[in-house]
Amino acid sequence: FGNTIYEPHIIPGIEPPPNAVATLAKSQYSTSSSSSSRTNSRSITSDSHRFGMGYGIVHQQRIPADESEDLFRCVASPKTVSVIGAPMTYGQPFVGTDSGPSLLREQGLLQDLTNLGWRVEDTPDLDFSTICEQARSENNSSSNLLHNNNPNAKHSLEVGAGTKVLAELVESKLKLGKFPLVLGGDHSIGIGSLAGILRAKPETGVIWVDAHTDLNVPSVSNSGNMHGMPLGLMMKDLIPDRSVIPGLEWLEEGSTSPFLNPDSLVYVGLRDIDKAERHFIRQLGIKTFTMYDIDHLGIGNVMDLALEHLLQKSPDRPLHLSYDIDAVDPMYAPATGTAVRGGLTWREAHFVAEHVVRSGALASAEIVEVNATLADGQGASETVELGHQLVNALLGEAIL
Repeated sequence: FGNTIYEPHIIPGIEPPPNAVATLAKSQYSTSSSSSSRTNSRSITSDSHRFGMGYGIVHQQRIPADESEDLFRCVASPKTVSVIGAPMTYGQPFVGTDSGPSLLREQGLLQDLTNLGWRVEDTPDLDFSTICEQARSENNSSSNLLHNNNPNAKHSLEVGAGTKVLAELVESKLKLGKFPLVLGGDHSIGIGSLAGILRAKPETGVIWVDAHTDLNVPSVSNSGNMHGMPLGLMMKDLIPDRSVIPGLEWLEEGSTSPFLNPDSLVYVGLRDIDKAERHFIRQLGIKTFTMYDIDHLGIGNVMDLALEHLLQKSPDRPLHLSYDIDAVDPMYAPATGTAVRGGLTWREAHFVAEHVVRSGALASAEIVEVNATLADGQGASETVELGHQLVNALLGEAIL
């Protein structure tokens, strides 16, 4: 893939841009369980936000957590993060999600990661246009007929081809002891990320931070958009044979088919759940923390319970965190395709990442659904910068 390696602190000539929204942290509510103090934080984006909230430009130092702490214990030494651009857009109907990886890099992400003490391996963005075009050209008439008979998995051929390449890449990085950091792209890339992770480290626990469950399968999906299916397609009880979906035959190839045990999954931040998905959550017994739980218990207690569920019986297992930017309230992240009011505040969003890192078990992560074309200039830039900040938090940036 023509990887570029950067050693800690030495990316010459790259100066990260000033952080335009860091001062939002000073105005956010605490992580207490009081719902009365949080009323305004759950509202939809206001005109004052859309045209700039007047916080000014501030600089923020990138300071790693205390090196004496046992963080990232699942990563081999020297500590290396493999940045993988996955500019997928076929899993949902809007243009623009494919710009996510480049926008995050332009914020100075690579320099920030070296400042946090990481050795950075920058993998060029996966060329999904070429990969998907090749898949289409290789598709024969019989599989085309099958594709046409399965309209509830839109663009499955393209999503399948792209996520297969991603899965192979993620699997290879994990087997080398590196930390795969996947920059989406829409959330259908989760099919590839999870498949690669489960093949390399099948014991991995997954924290899914999202407004939505992404637990649909073609037979029940209202839209057929595959960014709503990555977890559903990893549940054997919901779809035991993925080869019936054109493009996803590769999931059933080889000696082991990657499936996720429902007990190895925790949801955080849900607030928009389809009827069938509600049934699946109950049927499978998936540990779930909705925005109601966050309001009631506070984000600190919620994350303690999430980590306890995944690590109490298996304290040495690795964790993967999949972060959909729409988990955050659109007041702070309006530039995304399926924004839902009533989400995480700016500080809650950061706390989720910071607390998982402090467990020492985080071994891989992804951020998805940043789409700068879906908000005005100010809203777009603030969403991108928030995504940038969350990635830094996932890689060990600490207040103290």
